[in-house]
Amino acid sequence: MLRYLLSLFSLDLAVDLGTANTLIYTQEGGIILREPSVVAVNRHTKRIEAVGVQAYAMVGKTPDHIQAIRPLQDGVIADFEAAERMISHFVLKAIGRRRWAAPRMVVGVPLNITPVERRAVRDSILRARASEVFLVDQPLAAAIGADIDVSSPEGHCVVDIGGGTTDIAVTSLSGIAAGTSVRAAGDMFTRAIGEHLRLRHRLLVGERTAERIKMKVGTAVPPPEPLHMQVRGRDLSRMAPSTIEVNDADIREGIQQPLRELLRAVRVVLEKADPELAADLVDRGIMLTGGGALLKGLDQFIAEDTHLKVRVVPDPLDCVVRGCGAMLEQMELLQAVSKAV
Repeated sequence: MLRYLLSLFSLDLAVDLGTANTLIYTQEGGIILREPSVVAVNRHTKRIEAVGVQAYAMVGKTPDHIQAIRPLQDGVIADFEAAERMISHFVLKAIGRRRWAAPRMVVGVPLNITPVERRAVRDSILRARASEVFLVDQPLAAAIGADIDVSSPEGHCVVDIGGGTTDIAVTSLSGIAAGTSVRAAGDMFTRAIGEHLRLRHRLLVGERTAERIKMKVGTAVPPPEPLHMQVRGRDLSRMAPSTIEVNDADIREGIQQPLRELLRAVRVVLEKADPELAADLVDRGIMLTGGGALLKGLDQFIAEDTHLKVRVVPDPLDCVVRGCGAMLEQMELLQAVSKAV
């Protein structure tokens, strides 16, 4: 009852609880928090040393007794205690001086997580001060964040490429007519680059370096002008620091497997869609959202295979949290699209 009374005077929060990043949105301030979903834990004392930006800066650079971890893996909670403490930290940071607040929260979750995993997310959010939790499938939230009327009978295809999972869905009448979730997402592209450099160039690089390579020279199709980048790491032949130059063709070869897996998943969803919805997609095409949508040439890569128009929506990183935020003002829509746990 106390939590309910506090919620009446509290602000509501929309949360994109991602494997790579967590975003929080309020009706008053828009996106008020954007931080890496990383926690630095002291192995000896079990104490949380840093969260978010500060913890991400420690990745690959910590002493033996401190571990920088991601509490969420492949879109679901892998470390419950760390996840709960991370969420609590972010919520307290978002509500500021209203420390007594117990906000109502709308949270985007991957499409294919199990009921047990949904319950784990809900319980962690509730323990992190929420008064009420609504869980919404990320591709639906992304579609709403991209200004799509998901309650209409027309079909829309959304490919939401996050850090841990890619959610692909054809939406209609506030639901998902066909969809799937695969792990061919941002983290898999990053790992593929690191593995390619290790096998092809005998160079060992860290996660943050592989991420920078992906962002700078990673492409799904050949770009108009060749891209090059100097990369520093450990030469496995000499076990000493080394610098090499990589180009877009080299990195594109390294990410072919996750690219093909992503494309297969898109084909499967398009094949599952009813003919009438498939006909709608001829006109509307496919929308790419999420951070992975920023991989250069990915829209062209998918368009060449599907023969549909493919576009990257404006601000693709923010679509899920903006969609969750829009539902804070539309309770009828929220109740229609949220999943019971």
